[in-house]
Amino acid sequence: MSSKTADLCDQYSDRLQIASPGLLDFGGRLGFSGEIVTLKLFEDNSLVRELLGTKGAGKVLVVDGGGSMRCALLGDMLAGKAVENGWSGLVINGCIRDALEIAILPLGVKALGTHPQKSEKKGTGERNIPVSFSQVTFRTGHYLYADRDGLVVAAERLPVPG
Repeated sequence: MSSKTADLCDQYSDRLQIASPGLLDFGGRLGFSGEIVTLKLFEDNSLVRELLGTKGAGKVLVVDGGGSMRCALLGDMLAGKAVENGWSGLVINGCIRDALEIAILPLGVKALGTHPQKSEKKGTGERNIPVSFSQVTFRTGHYLYADRDGLVVAAERLPVPG
C-alpha cells in the first residue's frame, strides 16, 4: 500500500507534522503506515527485540536511538520477527545492519544509515513516551505515513487520498 505522503500533504498539511529529509529507506515495503508505538533508548536494542516479539497489528515502531551511528538497533533477525508479528514498519533514529536481507522483507524500514556492529543488551530504555527527531514529535497512538517522498505524522488516522 502506498502511503501517498505528497497527497496527504496536499489535503491535510494543517493537520500534519512533516519530517525533515534525512531518513533513508531500507525495507522491502517503501510505502507503509500505522499507529505509532515509541521507544527511547541509546545503543541498546533490548526493548526493540521485546516489542517486535509481540503482535504488531499493523503498527509502526518509532525508535529514538539518540541518532547514534556507533551500532545497529535492528538486524535481519529482528526485522524477520517484525514481519512474523504483523508490524507495518520501523522508523529508527539510528542505524540498522543486514541491509541486503532487510531490503527483501515486506516491512517498511527508515533509518539514518547502516553499521555492522550490534548493540548492547542491557534492557535499558523507555516506552510510550513522546520522542522527537527529524523535526517531528512522535507519540504513541498517533499515526505515521511513510513512502519514498518522506514521512508525515497525524494525531488521528487520516483517509489516504486517491
